[in-house]
Amino acid sequence: MTSHHDKTSVAAISIFASGGMAAAKFAVGIAIGSLALISEALHSSIDLVATIITWAVVRVSDKPADDEHHYGHGKLESISALGVTALLYVLAGGILVESYSRLSEGTPPPTISAVPFVVLVIDIVVNLWRARALHRAARETRSQALAADALHFASDVMGSFAVIVGLILAALGFWWGDAAAAAAVAVMIAALGLRMAGSTVQTLVDRAPEGAQEKATAAIRSVPGVIEVERLRVRMVGATTFIDTIAKVPRTYPIDRVEEIKRRAHAAVDQAFGDADLSFTPVPVARDNETVRDRIMVIARNSGLAIHHVTVHDLGKIQDLAKLIVSIDLEVDGAMQLDAAHDVANSLERNIQEEFGEDVEVDVHIEPLEPELPFGVDAAPERVRTIAAALTEYAAGGEIHDIHNVRVRNTDAGEIVNFHCRATPSMSVIKVHEHVDAIERALRRAFPSVKRVISHAEPPRG
Repeated sequence: MTSHHDKTSVAAISIFASGGMAAAKFAVGIAIGSLALISEALHSSIDLVATIITWAVVRVSDKPADDEHHYGHGKLESISALGVTALLYVLAGGILVESYSRLSEGTPPPTISAVPFVVLVIDIVVNLWRARALHRAARETRSQALAADALHFASDVMGSFAVIVGLILAALGFWWGDAAAAAAVAVMIAALGLRMAGSTVQTLVDRAPEGAQEKATAAIRSVPGVIEVERLRVRMVGATTFIDTIAKVPRTYPIDRVEEIKRRAHAAVDQAFGDADLSFTPVPVARDNETVRDRIMVIARNSGLAIHHVTVHDLGKIQDLAKLIVSIDLEVDGAMQLDAAHDVANSLERNIQEEFGEDVEVDVHIEPLEPELPFGVDAAPERVRTIAAALTEYAAGGEIHDIHNVRVRNTDAGEIVNFHCRATPSMSVIKVHEHVDAIERALRRAFPSVKRVISHAEPPRG
């Protein structure tokens, strides 16, 4: 909102300044018969028209995208700049024709007085202020229309100096000074138009801004999880940098982690460009450091299957061929018939053999999918104390100690028990699991109503 207000305010102020200076120069030019001053007045008139167009365009170009303009309205600024360029060339052509006519016919020099010099000095001061204000606003808002306007007024300063030189030459008796100054103004207008046209056309044909591709690529590559930027395209629409990229990410990543990569890529690009619109397409690829287990988990996930306890045995080379033995626990709906479940298992085995070769041995253990735990309520305090005492008794004398944070919940499926415990920090995870598992089994044997036991082992307090 602030940048839009800045652009429209600067453009509106420029309208009044352009109109006032154009009228003053035109009136003085007519009065003294100076073609150079009249040409500069006409140039300022074109600037006035350009500023009015700019003021109108920036009020529209900042509107957000809609159903008909999916990339916003920013290119209206480029179109307006191109239209102003055309007006400049028409004006330059007309001035050159009139200058040639006066030079060939020997038109009398203008009447010289202090008035045109005062007007031109004031014009130079005003244009320097306007050019600086517009350039600053254009840089802050990245407005092509304001940048074109700033270039106009900067060229007006040079044009005013040329007119002053022409008037001085005329005052010194060189009758051709005024017409030559007018021709110089026309040349500067044409040079300005050429510069504007080049920049505007490059934007309209979606030429990537200088260095933008390298900057965007570096920003996206800096995001953890991005393996490589496969393709990246950049274009400008008004002040917004639109970036389309295809980036490679590990295929072993879950969807939520890929979404996090996309979010971080958006943040990195916004930080690099200030105002950017990123379209990020992730392409899952296999990494060189993928393990056999990683590849099997990808196969199962792509098939929408729940597996666990994946074990892989490498028997070494048999007749110059590596021999793999794979064992998997496959969870399916407990109500599924055996023949249907067997078909699912066979399909998984075939997919694994397609990935690793026909010689791989795959054994799939089918088991019912663990149902979601039903809604439960906390058990009575005395029941919790009884379960906690039993857990402490089963852990006594072993490697597991300090049973705490015991919770018991009653559900339709049975009791669910959660507890925390402590173990020696140097103990391996396998050993911890074995000891805790023994405690859990003892609890279920002693309390048949316990459906499930969930433990959390942690090191002693520091």
